[in-house]
Amino acid sequence: MRRQHLIWLTLGLTLAAFLGATAPAQAAPTSSIVSSTDDSPQQVTLMVHSASMDRIVPITVLTPKNRTRPAPTLYLLNGAGGGEDSATWDARTDYKKFFADKNVYVVTPIGGAFSYYTDWQRDDPVLGRNKWQTFLTKELPPLIDKRFPTTGKVAAAGISMAGTTVFNLALAAPGMYRSIAAFSGCARTSDPVGQQYIRFVVENRGGGNMVNMWGPLNGPGWRANDPYLNAAKLRGTKVYMTAGTGLPGKHEQLSDPSIDGDGLVLANQALLGGAIEFGIDQCTRQMATRLAQLGIPAKVNLRSGGTHSWGYWQDDLHQTWPSIARDIGA
Repeated sequence: MRRQHLIWLTLGLTLAAFLGATAPAQAAPTSSIVSSTDDSPQQVTLMVHSASMDRIVPITVLTPKNRTRPAPTLYLLNGAGGGEDSATWDARTDYKKFFADKNVYVVTPIGGAFSYYTDWQRDDPVLGRNKWQTFLTKELPPLIDKRFPTTGKVAAAGISMAGTTVFNLALAAPGMYRSIAAFSGCARTSDPVGQQYIRFVVENRGGGNMVNMWGPLNGPGWRANDPYLNAAKLRGTKVYMTAGTGLPGKHEQLSDPSIDGDGLVLANQALLGGAIEFGIDQCTRQMATRLAQLGIPAKVNLRSGGTHSWGYWQDDLHQTWPSIARDIGA
């Protein structure tokens, strides 16, 4: 018995020595609000550290007039430039004026250009580390809810690139969003046409490698992030979609505020914006048909004309907001 006792004692001392020599486990880094600035009575800018991306992300928050009363949250995403350029909700629309009397927190990240606001499988030499889906669904919302008196009722809306993103955010976080709105967004990502549009954004404009995003183009990563293929998982989330045909519409005029009498701007909007929106229109119609086949309600506004441009997205926001407001109790 004494010999057995000595053996167990020796083993115990050896294990204790091993554990003592091992460095204590470090707590996983957490995301946090680094600073908060009141830009105006309506807008607060938060500087948020993302643990998953190890970077500081500026977040603009439009606040309700009465900040003491709980209000729902709308995550409103910019397009391909991620808000890092001049093509933003702030610079190109009246969204501040529009939301001035609305009972909602409007949260917009500044960053993520050409990333599709998704989690990339690998860091990209040009576009860096992108874990935006993790940031937007897991890291940022608890910080927003702690910083402001929110109700916990959430919706998401986005244009162009982010019109694809809002579908995948809803797929990644079931039950989180009461509704999503895709303004000129393509819900096809694993078919050749959808991938060609993504190539235009990620590679032609962003200089990144789209294989770093979801892996080989015919691989499971692309199918897992294809809202069309995974549409059944959207059941329970209200869906709004808009698109034009690409033909000139009411905003393709020299007198339009977005054109401001510039013939070159008008030509670019009509030609390039028209070609892009033509493809988006096909994606949107296919997704609408798919949702109808599955019996998932969706409100779809297919305009008879209109290009891939801000005048239409401002209209989309104005026209869709009353429905979103009802969804989240704004």
